[in-house]
Amino acid sequence: MFEFQFPWAFLFLVLPFIARYLLPARVQEDAALKVPDLNDWNSTSGSTQDNTASGIGWVVPALAWLALVFALARPVWLGEPIRLPAEGRDLMLAVDISGSMDTADMELNNRPVNRLEIVKHVLNDFINQREGDRLGLILFGSNAYLQAPLTFDRETVRTFMNEAALGLAGKQTAIGDAITLAAKRMRENPSDSQVIVLLTDGENTAGKVDPVRAAELASELGIKIYTIGLGAESMQVPSFFGSRTINPSRELNEGELQSIADLTSARFFRARNTEELSQIYDLIDELEPTERENKTYRPESGLFQWPLLAALLLGWVQLVLVRRGLS
Repeated sequence: MFEFQFPWAFLFLVLPFIARYLLPARVQEDAALKVPDLNDWNSTSGSTQDNTASGIGWVVPALAWLALVFALARPVWLGEPIRLPAEGRDLMLAVDISGSMDTADMELNNRPVNRLEIVKHVLNDFINQREGDRLGLILFGSNAYLQAPLTFDRETVRTFMNEAALGLAGKQTAIGDAITLAAKRMRENPSDSQVIVLLTDGENTAGKVDPVRAAELASELGIKIYTIGLGAESMQVPSFFGSRTINPSRELNEGELQSIADLTSARFFRARNTEELSQIYDLIDELEPTERENKTYRPESGLFQWPLLAALLLGWVQLVLVRRGLS
């Protein structure tokens, strides 16, 4: 698409006519250079060569002026619109993969599965919805490891999450270290909105940093931490006398997770089954919405140099004509 960035520049086209009628013509007898008079144009006397020369003398400067005005109007060629990625939040997912995440107290498609399988299933949908966000992934057990730094590549984050293996980071739970690692990576990449979504099924049993202290440090950096406590409250297990009911989430420290969320002006959620976990991530998606405005830009190619070059060439032609007495 072709357009002019400064179309008002075409108003300058009338300047020669204004100057012609407002400024008196200066005629000096015996001058070395004769200025053409309007009468010369209207005169029917003279040779055909003189008439042709006079015509060229007016046309070339007029074309040069027109080319200059075109260059001043700055013609550009606009390419096809290109969609820019929407600006969203920095969102770090911190997921517990300690030994207790192997507890099969959840159901998926009417079959019992362990907690980590449910987390993978629900996070796939959550990651899909975060278009425009930079996502990162931290997996933690006895130690915390950065699996994916903050990136717009959601497919990579999803792949690393689906490949997570139980016990890969150890059997214990280092919640404080996971928060500290997430906050450190976010501090290295500051943005206007930074969120950590931490999921665990236990309490802090390893690591060097107290979870509450880590949350205080994150709060000072302006980072929100949404905490999710995962695990059913009752589960049937076989016993010598048939089966008995136990609480598989007795090690979950809800008070600590609540404190972490409160310190960072966020919220604590309790997920007892697959449906609740899915609803929690949907709610977080509503509480921390992505920027949905579609922004585009059109690449521009400047063309002003071509009419400018034409004006210079016409000026050179006019100079040659003047020196040869043809203008």
